[in-house]
Amino acid sequence: MLVLRYTQKLLKDLKVAPVEVEDVATFFSWHVNIMQLRKKYILFVHDESRLCIVLDGIRSGQADKLVEKFRTELKEYLLQEGFKKQLINQYLLEAGEITISRTNNKSVLGTMNEITFYNTVDRDFDSLYERNKWLNTFIHKPIDYNQPIDVFRESLSGYYS
Repeated sequence: MLVLRYTQKLLKDLKVAPVEVEDVATFFSWHVNIMQLRKKYILFVHDESRLCIVLDGIRSGQADKLVEKFRTELKEYLLQEGFKKQLINQYLLEAGEITISRTNNKSVLGTMNEITFYNTVDRDFDSLYERNKWLNTFIHKPIDYNQPIDVFRESLSGYYS
């Protein structure tokens, strides 16, 4: 099971009722929040690696569309980063059903705040892929000052080796 842990603000915006979930590996857990720049974006942060994915095009009340777009964009982003298609498909297959829950990790929420701050830098990107690629090169203390993309790559290949 893959758990998307929405902030209270996002739960209210999407009009979703969370489900209480216990004992989910951080490998299958993502925190999600609204990020307001010039327009509304949705920020996903992987609990274990701090890998982030920024999405747009989601309006209030479109919870189902958000879940499907996340699956699609995560797969596309990882393919563009050079991940093996087989590993990505295995991760999404094993993740299975997506459950919506509440946030439960202050460290991940802190990382989300950092990422939101980095996005306020006046920098233009041609695509969300370029923005995501740039954001996933920042080092973070909770992952021993490594880059999120490298930590996710190691986690994914280690989990399925």
